[in-house]
Amino acid sequence: MRLVLIADTHVPKRARDLPARLWAAIEAADVVVHAGDWVAEPLLDELLRRSSRLIGVYGNNDGPGLRARLPEVADVVLDGVRLAVVHETGAAKGREQRCAVRFPAHDVLVFGHSHIPWDTAAPGGLRLLNPGSPTDRRREPYATYMTASITDGTLTDVVLHRL
Repeated sequence: MRLVLIADTHVPKRARDLPARLWAAIEAADVVVHAGDWVAEPLLDELLRRSSRLIGVYGNNDGPGLRARLPEVADVVLDGVRLAVVHETGAAKGREQRCAVRFPAHDVLVFGHSHIPWDTAAPGGLRLLNPGSPTDRRREPYATYMTASITDGTLTDVVLHRL
């Protein structure tokens, strides 16, 4: 199972659209995970149209329309991997411990908000992934997104892509 992980797209606030390379990855993926801060509903509609399966949550920059259509936290099992998605996890210091307590039964947590790519493991094995932002790199040298695979109930091949 091929995954594309994105967050903090901020379309059309920070960019008119997602980069073409990311759209190609989205169309080739089995599952797209969006960890919030869409900003406007047309991007949600386009991702629903162009992806095989979409799992998404709303972020702090998402208004009533998106909040009515998306949960604050998503919880799904993909080929035996229990995945949670949330926009904010709080400060970087202590993140792994806080998230391990909040999501004790999960294998993977995908989050956003900071626009800073993140790939760590919490005590107990929870994998924390933040794909950064494909449109608003802020203090980061590159705009980014992630891909990963799930094979035989295990998350594999996590790759951070620079745009």
